[in-house]
Amino acid sequence: MERGSQIWSARTVARLRSILAIMGSNREAKIGAVIVAVFLLTAIVVGVATALGITVTPYGPVQTDTGPKLAPPSLSHLFGTDLLGRDVFSRIIVATPNDVSVGVGVVAFALVVGLIIGSIAAVKGGLLDELLMRFTDVVFALPALVIAMVIAVALGPGVTNMMIALMIIWWPPHARLARGEALKVSHQNYIRSARLAGLGTWKIIFRHVIPNIFVIMLVYATLDVGTVILVYAGLSYLGLSVKPPAPDWGEMVSAFQDYLITAPWLPIVPGLIISIGVIGFSLLGDGIRDALEAG
Repeated sequence: MERGSQIWSARTVARLRSILAIMGSNREAKIGAVIVAVFLLTAIVVGVATALGITVTPYGPVQTDTGPKLAPPSLSHLFGTDLLGRDVFSRIIVATPNDVSVGVGVVAFALVVGLIIGSIAAVKGGLLDELLMRFTDVVFALPALVIAMVIAVALGPGVTNMMIALMIIWWPPHARLARGEALKVSHQNYIRSARLAGLGTWKIIFRHVIPNIFVIMLVYATLDVGTVILVYAGLSYLGLSVKPPAPDWGEMVSAFQDYLITAPWLPIVPGLIISIGVIGFSLLGDGIRDALEAG
């Protein structure tokens, strides 16, 4: 049994190396990886700096009169200024941890919950499988955006509350995909050997099932991060996230939509940042998927 586990581990490592090598020759995947890396690095650096009280932007995110009001992009204000003279670049950068953490946090939670529920349903089968999947289908059938809005309104505005609202309704697709992949794995010889050896359900799930379906689940999760960022931006646009004057990409688009003609950089820049983030995660996810199929 131990020998089979070692062979399985070696094959998994070799497969991952093959996937990374294929991704290295995929231009779209590399572009996506660079975009994602920039967003994640910015979110981490700014988040840590903010927690330590360190300013890493040219101006404070709520500092007014940093320059002429409604000034266009320039060397002193890369993304221009708003009607209060606040530096748009500084506000975009400071808002990055919120938007990225919601996207990554919600998907990470959905991935973990989906892996566990889907794997349990596939491995145990029977009545438990039926109950878990029917519950998953019920949650999946609910209008996600509407439910998230209702929960967010009930909890009150804020990044944490918004994240909780999205976590509650975001896991079902991950659970359904995990169950389908786990069913394929559960018929493999090493799973049968594990059962004959008396291995418990949880050990089978965490030692054999989840490691073998994780890469496939990661592809879907990577693609999903961009979707969550887009949905969060939409909810922020409706005023369900941070309260002004705290910066947030979706809220900035909403606040300055009337300036599309007179000061187009105000709504366009945050909208463009949102789009770049979504495209970056999509390109990376597509690259992982293509490499997985080729490998």
